[in-house]
Amino acid sequence: MAGNRVLLWRHGQTDWNMANRFQGHSDIPLNDVGRYQAQHAAQILVSMNPTAIISSDLGRALETAKSLAQLTGLTISTDENLRETNGGLWEGKTGTENRAEDFQNFIRWIDGDDNPAGTTGEKRSEVAARAVGVINKALEGKSEQLLVVATHGGTARCVLGHLLQLPLTHWGVIGGLSNASWSILERNPRQWNLIEHNAGSIPEPVYGEESGAPSVQ
Repeated sequence: MAGNRVLLWRHGQTDWNMANRFQGHSDIPLNDVGRYQAQHAAQILVSMNPTAIISSDLGRALETAKSLAQLTGLTISTDENLRETNGGLWEGKTGTENRAEDFQNFIRWIDGDDNPAGTTGEKRSEVAARAVGVINKALEGKSEQLLVVATHGGTARCVLGHLLQLPLTHWGVIGGLSNASWSILERNPRQWNLIEHNAGSIPEPVYGEESGAPSVQ
């Protein structure tokens, strides 16, 4: 898998995003702003020459992916294992409502515990396992790929935490993705490295990366 890159692309804005409602597996469509965001981002991403596009089967992610597929001619492969976290009893409710109705469980989850979201939903470890499995399958036996993964904010964070080998309790240190923004991971022979996070532009070269090393006398 050396040389492969994975671009985790969050879907564009929805009305539930704006209302701070837990979307989870609920199939909420993009709003007009979200469609614009996806189309704008696609115009940037196409210049990075993606080699494949995979997407959550939920409409908000799939419509985001289609904006790039239309520019690249690539076929989108959809997989339900790229969906957002199943939020259980929290879905459709605002953060304020979930704090009021299920305070201890919600706060534990926000703080990074691996408890099921909304009592009947998923653990973060389960989300990571299913989504990373899809990504590994898509890259199996390949190198020098740029795999675009149209997915969701929570799922992207779980993938990042898992692939960067962070302790699960530390996944929360990874900042969220804005709507239609992305993060890029690159595989070297030893590990995955985070190249960009919550980006909306083409990656720039990193100059002076080793400038802190001792100078040669």
